[in-house]
Amino acid sequence: MTADVLYDIRLSISYSYAHPAGASRSLLRMLPRATEAQDIVAGEVTVEPRPDYRRDGVDFFGNATSEVAHDAMLKEIRFGFDGRVRRRGMSDLLDLSSDLRELAAEIAHTRSIAPSSPHHFLGESPRIHLHKAIAAFAADAAAGTGSALATVEAVNSAVHGEITFDSTATDVTTDPLTAFEARRGVCQDMSHIMIAALRSLGIPAGYVSGFLRTDPPEGQPRLEGADAMHAWVRAWCGAEMGWIEIDPTNDIRAGQDHVMVGFGRDYFDVAPVKGSLRSMGPHQTTHSVDVVPVD
Repeated sequence: MTADVLYDIRLSISYSYAHPAGASRSLLRMLPRATEAQDIVAGEVTVEPRPDYRRDGVDFFGNATSEVAHDAMLKEIRFGFDGRVRRRGMSDLLDLSSDLRELAAEIAHTRSIAPSSPHHFLGESPRIHLHKAIAAFAADAAAGTGSALATVEAVNSAVHGEITFDSTATDVTTDPLTAFEARRGVCQDMSHIMIAALRSLGIPAGYVSGFLRTDPPEGQPRLEGADAMHAWVRAWCGAEMGWIEIDPTNDIRAGQDHVMVGFGRDYFDVAPVKGSLRSMGPHQTTHSVDVVPVD
């Protein structure tokens, strides 16, 4: 078991408009969630300028949300999170997963539609469609694997090996098939491709949004995706093992370098900022993240 790690985290997402924008309404998912693996020591979601209306709550999956509204005209707006999170120590991952051939029966015997039920993460979702090309890729990657966990790990390594990390190749709206055919993309694309691949094999899979440690420990390589909000995958490996988290961008199990903000079926469920406003002309966006371990 490794020791706990404390992180100071700062997230900033800002928008500036060529012409003032009005009637701004936004839904934010930026506050890290409390899980078995992490606690929020302190922190808050901030909005500048101060909104005329704000309501904090949780969504269906238990992710923290903040609904905010601005009635005045805006030249710029900034959303952020500043806080401290404790990431608990990790132990070795034993393979207690089901045989892949038995997984469908276990899912069928799961009599629950709670937020973490595998039933929500099997079919198509707003950003995930089941494409034949990705399904064939998944079948090749899974050939010869036995357990659900071994299959997840094999697909994770295959996505990492097939897709080149390229921050200029895609944008937030890119379809997983487009990124797959180009063989290029960022953590969002790789996670979406892997989710589609796992679902095609009958493995429930979802999307995790969060933060990645900015600077690696001495002697270790810097992980891809550390300069912005990161994404990885959670997969259901049977009733005994439950959900595991894995990072195809870096071909590793999600660990102490990862801090979860929220999870859902795909990016649509966990986008850090959603909303609408009245505007004209172009706008600019900046996005920065710092995840710094506390001595």
